[in-house]
Amino acid sequence: MTAVTGRTGEHDTSARPRTGDLTLYATGSIGMGVWVTVPGLLLLYFLTRTLGVPALLAGTTLLLPKIVDVVVHPLLGSLTDRRARRAGHRRGLLRVGLWLTVAWIALFSVPGGLSGTPAALWVGGCCVAGNLLFACFQVPYLTTPSDLRIGYHERTRVFMFRMVFLTLGLLVAGVAAPALMASGGHRAYARMALLLAGLLIASQLVALTGVRRLTEHCGFRLPDERAHSARDDIRAAWRDRDFRALALSYLCTGTTTHLFLAAVPFYTEYVLDDRRLTAVLMGAFLVPATVAGPGWLRVSRRIGKQNGLLLSQAAFVAGSLALAAGGRLGAAGAAVLVAALGTAFAGLQLFAFSMVPDAVAAAETRGPARAGAYTGVWTATEAASTALGPYVYATVLALGGFVSTTEGRSVRQSHAAQLGLLLGITVVPAVFMAVAMACQRRCRLDRR
Repeated sequence: MTAVTGRTGEHDTSARPRTGDLTLYATGSIGMGVWVTVPGLLLLYFLTRTLGVPALLAGTTLLLPKIVDVVVHPLLGSLTDRRARRAGHRRGLLRVGLWLTVAWIALFSVPGGLSGTPAALWVGGCCVAGNLLFACFQVPYLTTPSDLRIGYHERTRVFMFRMVFLTLGLLVAGVAAPALMASGGHRAYARMALLLAGLLIASQLVALTGVRRLTEHCGFRLPDERAHSARDDIRAAWRDRDFRALALSYLCTGTTTHLFLAAVPFYTEYVLDDRRLTAVLMGAFLVPATVAGPGWLRVSRRIGKQNGLLLSQAAFVAGSLALAAGGRLGAAGAAVLVAALGTAFAGLQLFAFSMVPDAVAAAETRGPARAGAYTGVWTATEAASTALGPYVYATVLALGGFVSTTEGRSVRQSHAAQLGLLLGITVVPAVFMAVAMACQRRCRLDRR
């Protein structure tokens, strides 16, 4: 069946995506999970505990490349809209994103003689290249549900499939990566990156097939035929009050979750006194997230996405604060709390992402839709949060006086440093998530 195209104002929501096509499409999220999880989990630790980069410089190294992302993502959103008008699909940029694997391998293959500032420059440069290539894949990939001629609950179903495979990628990366680099040396990190590279590229190739089949079966909504500048597209998306509230909420939500990922290795080493527990806690976080998607889908059908998202955010606040018990929890108690956070994380991802195409659909009732522009602004928000989380945690470490080291050396941290790294994974995430809830309450998409 060939793709059905037409004006964006036309609404045909009778199509139901086939399970096989959704599975192929969602497989791409495995590779996305690898790229998001491993740098978020290990780069700050890699920089401060292996490469001897001071904590604040390490955080800045991860933050600055994301400033490029904030500019580039909306531009790519407008670009993919223009290309889609001409070609009837968005697969061109997806193919450019296949080069991400090269940047991924280079990111963790820091030359042995580099440490301190030179090592930070290497990592920062690889982050810039990798983030640009990831954006080329991510923007058109996440625009796909907005392009399909499907309804409110079917869009949630698409993202439920994506969430399952995303958390599967997070699980594989979050458990395998810490286990593969347990020795903490340069070679261990490089070997880990090389082994996971195959999974990254394979998932992207499968996703290309899934995108093509989904648009052939469900139809493809052509973006607005009138040409717009990237600035106009960004303004149109940002003027949408509901979308703006959703994006600001997700900025704080993403900052919280990526802060948590960056803090886990420090929590296991300095609070639980066993660095090997990093893989255990990541498993405890991601296994529930992998299987909770269908449950959250039922919650959505019962109380709506907005209420489901607020419920997930409240659960994350409570779980973060409970981790303040620290070493008194023991490994088992910490794992239980982290599992509860993982369950909440599944809802955070599912509801927030599935509301983006709802925002596009609502915008279509008021005028021409610009799905790529909305997705570009959204992924820029997500990109900013992936850097803000580690940066905030690195700042907390620096304020506490955390001392960085190079490979093979260990330093006893002060009481203030120990307190800072504990507060950074408990009170600080709770505050950010509370702000996210305040922003989310201003969103009225479900009422519309």
